[in-house]
Amino acid sequence: QVQLVESGGGLVQPGGSLRLSCAASGSDLSMYTMGWYRQAPGLERELVAVINHEGSPNYADSVKGRCTISRDNAKNTVDLQMNSLLPEDTGVYYCNARNIIWEFWGQGTQVTVSS
Repeated sequence: QVQLVESGGGLVQPGGSLRLSCAASGSDLSMYTMGWYRQAPGLERELVAVINHEGSPNYADSVKGRCTISRDNAKNTVDLQMNSLLPEDTGVYYCNARNIIWEFWGQGTQVTVSS
């Protein structure tokens, strides 16, 4: 049973930074595409960033230049460094792991950007 556990969320002022971490257990996810999604109140869950098993990232246009996704296959972790945070970045951030057969989600971590 794969488990994804997110950490690093919290309250930050506009312009601040946060680093989210996702630790996976239960299986070797080195061949999975890993990603971060977010969901704001009243809105659908949306992609923030993904990184494939080769380490190639893709970002939503809304976070390009402000976020960096990285993974450590040896540790089974994926991180999201978020800089220059905006109020519209507020939401619950979810870690995701998927391949052509399976897809797993974490329980989410709250990020609130507010002064």
